[in-house]
Amino acid sequence: MNTFGQTVDLLHRGMSVGSVRRAVIADNIANAETPNFKRSTVSFESEAARAIESQKVRPALELARTDPAHFSNHRERKVSEVQLRRVLDFTSMSRNNGNNVDLEQEIGLAVQNEMTYGLLAQSIDFEFSQISRVLRG
Repeated sequence: MNTFGQTVDLLHRGMSVGSVRRAVIADNIANAETPNFKRSTVSFESEAARAIESQKVRPALELARTDPAHFSNHRERKVSEVQLRRVLDFTSMSRNNGNNVDLEQEIGLAVQNEMTYGLLAQSIDFEFSQISRVLRG
């Protein structure tokens, strides 16, 4: 896949993650008073960054594999293979009712998510406007 295709694919996947994240945050807010409810988060960006880094960096000494059963000391990951994960948060402090949703934090995360989503949409628009400009000559 060319650089344009990879960029647009990553931006599109980021927007999809943003949509899922919006639903997860809304679920957390809706259950802010539900006893024993544990908030959820969405994990994607750190795994995507590792996949991108695996394509750039190779080990100083790469082991030769003379047989397909041999282990490799480098595994290049494709960003397209990275999946988002919905993670239950058991590390946050819980209130007396066992619920760990902090409304202020969730609203802040919702605002951040909406800003990120808008930025990704603008970035996709920019990428296609560049192609359109080239095609118009």
